[in-house]
Amino acid sequence: MIKIDDYELLIKLADIGTIRGTAKAVLISQPAVSQRLKYIEDYFGVQIFIRTQKKLITTPSGEIILTHASEVLSRENELKNELTQTSNVVQGTLSIACSSLISQRYLPSILASYTKTYPRVSVDLVTGISEEIEKNHHEYNVCIIRGERLRDSTCMKLFEDPLYILDTESFPKDEIKERPLLSFNSDDSMHEVVDQWLSNQTFIKPQTSITLDQIETCKQFMKEGLGMAVLPKSVAEPMLESYPHLPLIVKGKPVTRTTWVCFQEGDRLLPQVDHFIEVLLQTNYVS
Repeated sequence: MIKIDDYELLIKLADIGTIRGTAKAVLISQPAVSQRLKYIEDYFGVQIFIRTQKKLITTPSGEIILTHASEVLSRENELKNELTQTSNVVQGTLSIACSSLISQRYLPSILASYTKTYPRVSVDLVTGISEEIEKNHHEYNVCIIRGERLRDSTCMKLFEDPLYILDTESFPKDEIKERPLLSFNSDDSMHEVVDQWLSNQTFIKPQTSITLDQIETCKQFMKEGLGMAVLPKSVAEPMLESYPHLPLIVKGKPVTRTTWVCFQEGDRLLPQVDHFIEVLLQTNYVS
């Protein structure tokens, strides 16, 4: 008989592409994964994957079975959520898509407190830049993003994060500062804000641009004197007393990045989702 775990295993095999990688992800041995896959293929009477030296290749029959597996798992999750709504105990699955910066800076402590209070809730978390989250936001109960709010979603502001430009060298007011500009992988709206601000500056002229993979890498490069970096206060605050910096100001107002929590109203009917949103709204962020 095929179990829910078998369908989950098939999805993992398709996503990861190797038996070895899947075994590592699900914390069982490679022979056990191979044996279970053989049982599933024997049960359906078809080959689901073609084994090659590099990866597993899904057969046409396998694609049909994987589609069925996804549908079964989706219905199973819907059933669990419906049952959760009728229970007095906060439980079920909470799926979160979160901006990388927020997941590094704030989410660990938030989730530590939340899971301690609601230990029967299973948390599924993915992180990335806000633009990537937006593409698949309907797949998650809660999205925590930076920049613009999500369309066709209910969005609530968590905080405004002022931007600063920092360097190891000073920012003189009476001469042109020419230094490399360090940036990190972010959504287009962040780069547009920085470019617009720089275009209005008379005394700051970046020589070259160095793009780095993560904001933490960008911060470390700046601290080593490799160039200027525009960083949000949530990241830069510990360095503001030690490094020369300027706030980004446009028309007399600070340039900020807004952080939002976005969700579908139907999802908030789930107790585990509603309680998590309340925790987010009650958290103290940038001072």
